[in-house]
Amino acid sequence: MDNWNESGLVDNKKIALHLFVAYDLKYKSTKVSDYKITDEEILDMVDSAYYLGNSSITNEAQYLVEKKVISLKEAKLIFGEGYAMKRNAVLYFALKNKMDYLIFLDDDEYPIATIKINDSVVWKGQEVISTHIKNIMHADMTHGHHCGYISPIPHFDFNDKLSEGDFRIFIESISNDIINWDSIKEKMNDGGVTYADLDIINSEITETVKEINGMKFISGANLGFNLKNLDKLFPFYNPPGARGEDTFLSTCIGECTIRKIPCYTFHDGFATYEHLLLGVLPNKLKPMKADSNIITKRFLKACIGWIRYKPLLLYITQRDNYEMEIIKMKENLSIVIPSICNFFGIDEFKNILNELEFYDTHVEEHYKDFENTKVAWLKIIKFLKDN
Repeated sequence: MDNWNESGLVDNKKIALHLFVAYDLKYKSTKVSDYKITDEEILDMVDSAYYLGNSSITNEAQYLVEKKVISLKEAKLIFGEGYAMKRNAVLYFALKNKMDYLIFLDDDEYPIATIKINDSVVWKGQEVISTHIKNIMHADMTHGHHCGYISPIPHFDFNDKLSEGDFRIFIESISNDIINWDSIKEKMNDGGVTYADLDIINSEITETVKEINGMKFISGANLGFNLKNLDKLFPFYNPPGARGEDTFLSTCIGECTIRKIPCYTFHDGFATYEHLLLGVLPNKLKPMKADSNIITKRFLKACIGWIRYKPLLLYITQRDNYEMEIIKMKENLSIVIPSICNFFGIDEFKNILNELEFYDTHVEEHYKDFENTKVAWLKIIKFLKDN
């Protein structure tokens, strides 16, 4: 909010700022008060604040079912459990409350960029909200850049237990078009950190995102939606227990104008730098080494999340080669996972193969759910238009 205040747009009478907070009390056993903003100074800067917990989302879903807009099964697809459904709730409530634009920001990212100059780190504030506002009227979606610990893949010192070649096979097997070996190796050489590009920050140039393999790359946060054209809005989806809600949305937006805008957010993927906004700006960002139980479990959880949505992504983007790609994945993972387990000293990485088997077996069911989610969303959009 200080960042918003600095933008000079707070006093602009044409702009009203509304806050939508989607929360999950099961996450780390939190309570409602953990999400409520009580700072009067902040509340004075927003025109309203909506808190979207399970009860408010369930009540709205029930209302739509009672109005015969969607069925109970469709309500669960749009508003059920998972990352995608929380984002759908925010998108829906923003539309219902007649917002013109919506900007998604996650609670582990900050409006600040980290830049590497020689061996030092330089920090630069980013006007995230105002940059989206300046660009979103000319696009269907705006997407900013990320720096920091974007991916929960720790820094590795390869040895006789795990070679670089084996780890490359592992990453290529579980990865998607975004998490790939070239980008991972570059990050690992920098200790797992992605640094902001000063040229991008200073350029003030927006790029039009091109379609690659049937996808226009976006990520779920530092992401803006133009809500004025309802026909260019699509729902988020992820298979049960998986991630990838932004990836599956990216397969729907081929006809949309997506602009990459010159603003960064710092992603604190390991929850290590929670005091950045208090002015604690380190001179060096430490590599997240694979030498602690917490980092290992975080990496394992990410791998499980990725493998759970890889079959559906392949099914959507490479249907003709699907069986061949899955067989290759299973063969490669069977070879390298023993080395991964040996390196980390835990056997839980073997579960990746079981997860792959399950999500491969259910891929047609998940594809049907994905398509039904889009159909249900169209019904909701029609209802909002009519009302």
